[in-house]
Amino acid sequence: MAHHLKERYQNEIVATMMKDFDFANPMQVPRIEKIVVNVGVGEAIDNAKALDSALEDTRTITGQRPIVTKARKSIANFKLREGRSIGLKVTLRGERMWSFFDRLINVALPRTRDFRGVSPNSFDGRGNYTLGVREQLIFPEIDYDTIDKIRGFEVTIVTSAPDDEQGQRLLTLLGMPFGRGE
Repeated sequence: MAHHLKERYQNEIVATMMKDFDFANPMQVPRIEKIVVNVGVGEAIDNAKALDSALEDTRTITGQRPIVTKARKSIANFKLREGRSIGLKVTLRGERMWSFFDRLINVALPRTRDFRGVSPNSFDGRGNYTLGVREQLIFPEIDYDTIDKIRGFEVTIVTSAPDDEQGQRLLTLLGMPFGRGE
């Protein structure tokens, strides 16, 4: 099943951006290449079940099994040993990416308390955008009664845009609810 956001991108947004940026060729128009979801599970060091709960939540939200990220080096102050599991990561492409993006902007973010839009200042200079989600509960797939704790995560939207201006225009046209910026 083709995703309606993807179709809108192909049918409307490509043409709009070609006009906006004077592109000669539709292949120059930036697109979303992948979405990476990162969950830091610091407490997994003391509590192995935390990792399982976070894994379940993340799988429910993204529709894909996360990979476990491990500590790269030991940091004594944090009781951190190299190779210990400290987080989760999911890389979404294709249909799952479109589906997640759609649910993020149209369902989850609007459910955030006092939501005033996401910051336009979180681009990295190369057209990619990272946003922090404070709690997994803004996704309706997550049942409040089954979670072990409120957990936030980071969502990075990787685009093929060469700069932030094109990246922001792309995400705006796709419906990303940018606020005025702090």
